[in-house]
Amino acid sequence: MKGVFFIVGPTATGKSELAADVARDLDAEIVSTDAFQVYRGLDLLTAKPDSATLAKAPHHLIGTMSILEEMSAEKFRRIALRAIDEIHARGKRAIVVGGSGLYIKALTHRLSSAPAPDPEVRAQLNKMSLDQLRARLVDLDPEAARKIDMKNRRRLLRAVEICLLAGKPVSAQRTQWNQRVVAAAVSAADLPLGTAAATTRGVFVFRERDELYKRINRRVEAMFENGVTEEVRAAGEISSTASQTIGLNEIRANLEGKMSILQCIAAIQQATRHYAKRQLTWFRRQTNFEPLNLSRLTHQEAVKWISRRLLSFAQRDD
Repeated sequence: MKGVFFIVGPTATGKSELAADVARDLDAEIVSTDAFQVYRGLDLLTAKPDSATLAKAPHHLIGTMSILEEMSAEKFRRIALRAIDEIHARGKRAIVVGGSGLYIKALTHRLSSAPAPDPEVRAQLNKMSLDQLRARLVDLDPEAARKIDMKNRRRLLRAVEICLLAGKPVSAQRTQWNQRVVAAAVSAADLPLGTAAATTRGVFVFRERDELYKRINRRVEAMFENGVTEEVRAAGEISSTASQTIGLNEIRANLEGKMSILQCIAAIQQATRHYAKRQLTWFRRQTNFEPLNLSRLTHQEAVKWISRRLLSFAQRDD
């Protein structure tokens, strides 16, 4: 994506602060690719950047959607591309920042042309139990059933829906997508295979595991100190997409007296650590962004390194 630079990585690495300082120094604007920060509300639970960070540079796709709306990677792609076009129209650089791997891949490689959700089909599938959905997917697409998280009802339902609406296995569409990804990476290559500098312009930031896990634990504790329980209590009805936010079910269980506050905090910390581990695996396997270990740099050193990298790509564009 010409004129776009990516800063990606797992939760709690400090991406938001880094990106804000880079954007401020280079007069750029930020497009968030967080699947949950895009919603209005639940600011603490989704760890949205604080007001001081947001004030450093214009931010897009943070708190822009009603918490009642459903979201998908393709829907995100459309609104993100619109935001990027508007940034470029103002003569500014766009920095895409986040950790939602599928949303980022939707921008870098596009997605398969899967059919849009159908209200009638979805209503029927919503009536089915988790076991019934599993059996249906095994019948429709055994290959997808072997690879998908069979405990994730939302993904399971969507896979069955795609099979029914498209008239072919969802795994076949995934294969088409992967073929396009490989073709895009090969055709876009400016450098020989094996060269560190990636064809997709951006950096994959991470930290040493122990440091990252400590940051995650501290952030969850701070969420509760700042009132995340009351935030969830006041949230009311939300969409099925927004309901996947890590910590929501645990805090609701605490409010219902089914879990103590200490159990709740520990469960959210563990779930967030597991999520960070999955993100690390995703970015290492799915992208060709340059890795940057933030545990070995100060914040200012990382800002300068990323700024130099961004400017080097900008010079190529010019």
